[in-house]
Amino acid sequence: MRRGHAWVPALLLCPLAQAVTLDDVVARLDADVAGGKPLVAHVVVALCDNEFQGIVPVPASLGDGDAPQSNLYWGAMYGVRSYFRRQPGWQSVALAPARDSRVLDRVLFKRDLTRNGKSTQVLLVAEAWRGRNIADAIRYFLELNRGEHAERMRAGGLEFDAGGAAHVIVFVGHNGLMDFAAPSLPPAKTLPGPHASVVLACMSDSYFADLLSGNSLPLITTSGLMAPEAYTLAALIEAWFSGADGSQVRLAAASAYAK
Repeated sequence: MRRGHAWVPALLLCPLAQAVTLDDVVARLDADVAGGKPLVAHVVVALCDNEFQGIVPVPASLGDGDAPQSNLYWGAMYGVRSYFRRQPGWQSVALAPARDSRVLDRVLFKRDLTRNGKSTQVLLVAEAWRGRNIADAIRYFLELNRGEHAERMRAGGLEFDAGGAAHVIVFVGHNGLMDFAAPSLPPAKTLPGPHASVVLACMSDSYFADLLSGNSLPLITTSGLMAPEAYTLAALIEAWFSGADGSQVRLAAASAYAK
């Protein structure tokens, strides 16, 4: 069954019973800011793909899952790479390509925000996964939520922890779990630090929320169809890392989407 995107999503602050609490996640953010560490978001983007995903087809250049430079979720006007490159306050930092051949492009952006009255550096790592590998991208996202693939990155004079050590872990793209079963993961070998998770995909709450790690706070998911474009991502990252509470983050994301 092929599904398209409607233009009015419902963004949810998930109230699920998790091992981690909102206070735990905020305490980690505040402690790292006080210690002079950057706040890091790691974003997994499954490139839009007309051939290998159950979507209503988009124009060929937007839906070529092997061509990140023109892809709807990456190189098009509101794709992650293109959008953040144009936004005031965000700066692109050269980052070495991923070693994984399924990741066709990888970018790093930085900016300064104020949290608790202190200037704080915010970093966003985003990876463009080949469209036909969407099942692998979703599995990788869930593994990040379990603390796996933690990586110390160095770029442009910066040194920071990303992957499963990030403060916010995000999936962007088509909800592939509408088309195939969720991956079966073995018992987690690591306990991640308290962190927030975001799934910008159609009806993601009912498909993803129960799959997240107990140390992951589901910050924003969706209950309806949506276009998972980068303005929503930018708004929620900026609000969350600036110290907004859950309802304020949801409002910031919804307002950006409505605009």
